[in-house]
Amino acid sequence: MKKSTQCVHSGTYIDKETRGVNTPVFTSSSFEYLDMPHNVYPRYFNTPNQRVVINKLCALENAEDGLIFSSGMAAISTVLFTFLGSGDHAVLQKDIYGGTHHFVTADFERFGIDYTFVSNDTEAIERAIKENTRLIFIESPSNPLLRITDIRAVAETAKTKNIITAIDNTFATPINQNPLDLGMDIVIHSGTKYLGGHSDICCGAVVSTKAFIGKIRGSATNFGGCLDASACSLLERSIKTLGIRVEKQCGNAQYIAESLWDNPAVKKVYYPGLESHQGHDTAKSQMRGFGAIVSFELDERKIAPSEFIRKLRLITPAVSLGGVESLICSPAATSHEKLTGEERAEMGITDGLFRLSVGIEDSADLLSDIEQALKKASV
Repeated sequence: MKKSTQCVHSGTYIDKETRGVNTPVFTSSSFEYLDMPHNVYPRYFNTPNQRVVINKLCALENAEDGLIFSSGMAAISTVLFTFLGSGDHAVLQKDIYGGTHHFVTADFERFGIDYTFVSNDTEAIERAIKENTRLIFIESPSNPLLRITDIRAVAETAKTKNIITAIDNTFATPINQNPLDLGMDIVIHSGTKYLGGHSDICCGAVVSTKAFIGKIRGSATNFGGCLDASACSLLERSIKTLGIRVEKQCGNAQYIAESLWDNPAVKKVYYPGLESHQGHDTAKSQMRGFGAIVSFELDERKIAPSEFIRKLRLITPAVSLGGVESLICSPAATSHEKLTGEERAEMGITDGLFRLSVGIEDSADLLSDIEQALKKASV
């Protein structure tokens, strides 16, 4: 089946009593165990509603198995702590989600885990590998500057050294990119974003081979970051429209990125769908679409960033991304707030940088809102 068909049909649980077309919500936290092949319990990640969502995601990501979590960070931290322990070393892409960056810098050292942050250049990643390197973690497109990492090259390098690879595939979504097919071992999603798609669910997901998921499941059961049945049901419903939502959002993002590129008030535009983007060719080789995030940096000599964001009338200044409504934020004040000023500067995150999560509205309306805000914020 094609992606949009998988979104609708894969994994659905058909109740034999009612024959309803939608998966029932099994709200029980207690399940009978006599004469059952295994114990069922939400914290074991094996309830019917949890399994339905994972089966759908596995179909979309071409994975064997997976786990659904209570947040994206629950998924990321569980994966990292599963394969890293005292005396181990990890190589991580520098340009990643601020929450991931903060987690590593705040917690790895006290658990005796060594780490190196590097650029997304494959050679830089390879140079950072040590004898005790156990895992390489990347994100492509990255948050918030949309840097593109050559996923195949990183996977090939890691395999020659028997190192596990994990990727945050949130920005791409399984509609645009399938890293397992490119050689990665583990794929992680913040389902709060595009998988949920309506800004009303907090969740995360991990998919991989049965062998890797078996190892991650042990840690996940101990850490307890599971998702309840009602949230799983909302997530399953949302994924059914993932294909058409992402297609519309990507089209809108391309239109806005091209328009902002020609705007004299905008200093830089970051979008892999632009031929001027440094990673455009690599993105074309590993993605089916370029995503729905457009980051841009205002020329602060012409525009006051703090005024610009307050003058928007249609696009909402809010944290998170991936919903049907367009949201905008200043990474320096939100996703990367916990980083030091020096760390933000090193990553290229300025006060004039904005990350626009493009929704499904009419693209002309979105562009008009940006243009009127720029005009009112002119200095």
